[in-house]
Amino acid sequence: MTDLTTSASTRVFRNNYLGHLAYLWQGKPYVIPITYYFDPTDNTIISYTSEGHKIDAMRKNNSISVQVEEIQSMFNWESAMAHGTFEELEGSVAKQKLHVFTEGIKNIIKRKEHKEVEFINEFSSKLYSRGIPIVYRIKILEIMGKRRET
Repeated sequence: MTDLTTSASTRVFRNNYLGHLAYLWQGKPYVIPITYYFDPTDNTIISYTSEGHKIDAMRKNNSISVQVEEIQSMFNWESAMAHGTFEELEGSVAKQKLHVFTEGIKNIIKRKEHKEVEFINEFSSKLYSRGIPIVYRIKILEIMGKRRET
């Protein structure tokens, strides 16, 4: 196993849109799957959610981690992790970043999966019967990764 450079770790984030978000809630760590977009313009991770456990936890403790992997086999994979801080977005900034999120993921799916998607519900299962989405970004403070090749 070898360490990835910062550039290679960032590439793993850039080339994917599914990851795992780690946060603390009442002294316990939680790890959940998320749909995200790595925004190269400001070196942040964009995502969205609805009111609930995850958003409550991140509002109370904004220190989080996101982990992403590309696995070809048990002996051939890359994994990257970013430590950062949660920031809830509002108004026109939230709307603009949600658009960046949607367009960015659509481009990744087109490039990697050779599929055309039009709407956010085609790659994200969130439903918003409980109100408008809460858009957030993660300001990356540190990024690292590992690779295994045989």
